[in-house]
Amino acid sequence: MISGMIRSIVFAILAAAAAAAQSGQLKDQVEAVFPDARALYLDLHQHPELSSHETRTASVLAGKLRGLGYEVTENVGGTGLVAVMKNGAGPVVMLRTELDALPVEEQTGLPYASKVHVRDDNGRDVGVMHACGHDVHMASLYGTSAILARSKDTWHGTLVLAAQPAEETITGAERMVKDGLFTRFPKPDIGVAMHDENMLAAGQVGVTPGYINASADSLRITVYGKGGHGARPESTVDPVLIAASIVVRLQSIVAREIHPGDAAVITVGYIQAGTKNNIIPDTSVMGLTVRSRKPEVRQHLLAAIDRVAKGEAEAGGADKMPLVEKYESTSAVYNDPVLAKHLEGVLEAAVGKGNVLNEEPIMTSEDYSVFVEQGVPSFYFTLGVADPEKLAEARASHKQLPSNHSPLFAPVIDPALHAGIVAEVSLLRDLLKGGPLDVRKITEPKRGL
Repeated sequence: MISGMIRSIVFAILAAAAAAAQSGQLKDQVEAVFPDARALYLDLHQHPELSSHETRTASVLAGKLRGLGYEVTENVGGTGLVAVMKNGAGPVVMLRTELDALPVEEQTGLPYASKVHVRDDNGRDVGVMHACGHDVHMASLYGTSAILARSKDTWHGTLVLAAQPAEETITGAERMVKDGLFTRFPKPDIGVAMHDENMLAAGQVGVTPGYINASADSLRITVYGKGGHGARPESTVDPVLIAASIVVRLQSIVAREIHPGDAAVITVGYIQAGTKNNIIPDTSVMGLTVRSRKPEVRQHLLAAIDRVAKGEAEAGGADKMPLVEKYESTSAVYNDPVLAKHLEGVLEAAVGKGNVLNEEPIMTSEDYSVFVEQGVPSFYFTLGVADPEKLAEARASHKQLPSNHSPLFAPVIDPALHAGIVAEVSLLRDLLKGGPLDVRKITEPKRGL
């Protein structure tokens, strides 16, 4: 009995010592790659590119990964790239980053702020900024890939790095899949992805089991009326009035048709109609974003929007029913609950238990869901990038710091980038332990492969 207790104590001490040694070793490895990762971040931040135009971004990242010994394939699904490193027998794990920036004029005042202006796909002159932090994601992936390339004795299997274009237009993931992401290259047993946010302090990470964000459907509704003089409305069918009625009635769908416990959002972002104040136009056009999590709620929302648009047009006397078009779409990202629980422990050991927070799902969207729907159980986590003092001050005054997509979005790159690299390396080393990966043991059974 006593010898058994002593043996257990010795094993516990040895395990703690080994964990401490590993932690110290990883810290040294991160410090070694940090200058290059930070330099890459600054370069990418100052040279942002819009969705589907990330040619320089992809080329720079491809060159960096080739220099580390990865087998790199460019132009996957457009400007996307895939880098593969095989390191003996073992599981296949994918780490994904995004490449694109946003049409936002940067107003941070940082010495390395973007000054890029380009013509967008509609010919408009726009400022361009990494206002969603994809430069942080790419720099973290590079630092992680460098450490793993230089420490092959710490992992075994196949690492697939997917650098995806056009996340901001929720089209890039599907294009990569159609271009053979999971057929031309090893299909992952598990996928990992990260997104930064300003609601967490730099150095912290967030974990959300199950649905982490929402599905998104972009709709365009064209309302047909009968134009004429603004002083003679009785001779017209006013598409502006019909559009206004549709906007008001749409809000009743969420308020009166969706269970209060289910997440749902219908936002009308624009109404465009007419050319002059005394002319009733023939048509009006509305733009909507529709968000939900559960597939059945999503189906209900889309059907109800179509019903409301046609019903209000009929009530307004229109001869021709509205045209409802869905032109962008992605499902909600689902975090495998069992996998999330397992990797939450890995993150606690890596960045400290107090720095791993359980977060509520949010209503933003992203097309990583395409990879999950292809049968890749995944772990999608968040990385804090906010200045801790500013975040505390904002919370104390019941305010919020500039969020992703804001022209004032300014990640605190140190220590955020350190934490991003530590988190990704730790997660990948845990998943790439060598030997066949039994996905059933660390994923939800009904969502397994």
